[in-house]
Amino acid sequence: MSQPAPTPVVRRVDARHRYEILVDDKAAGFTAYRDRDDRRVFFHTEIDDAYAGQGLASILVREALDDVRSAGLRIVPVCPYVAKFLKKHEEYADLADEVTPEVVEWLDGALKR
Repeated sequence: MSQPAPTPVVRRVDARHRYEILVDDKAAGFTAYRDRDDRRVFFHTEIDDAYAGQGLASILVREALDDVRSAGLRIVPVCPYVAKFLKKHEEYADLADEVTPEVVEWLDGALKR
């Protein structure tokens, strides 16, 4: 008899500006952000290859957006995965602001790239 799959855990790590998803207490991926006023600008989401195909990115982004909502913030989906998630999950559309050139320029400066 096989054991049930472990339940992934998502945690916000403010010091690293990201939400991490863990499986069996092992880091499986993250979505990175920077805060600008009342907006959380998501710019990169990554799941480790060892955990690919398990739906973890969707769980991660859903829980991150739920956290943003509960904090009374808005989001800017610079990250292509977060933008794609929003198109499929209209229940989060009220949180999203448009990605503008000004936001991208600010993000580049914040990330020093």
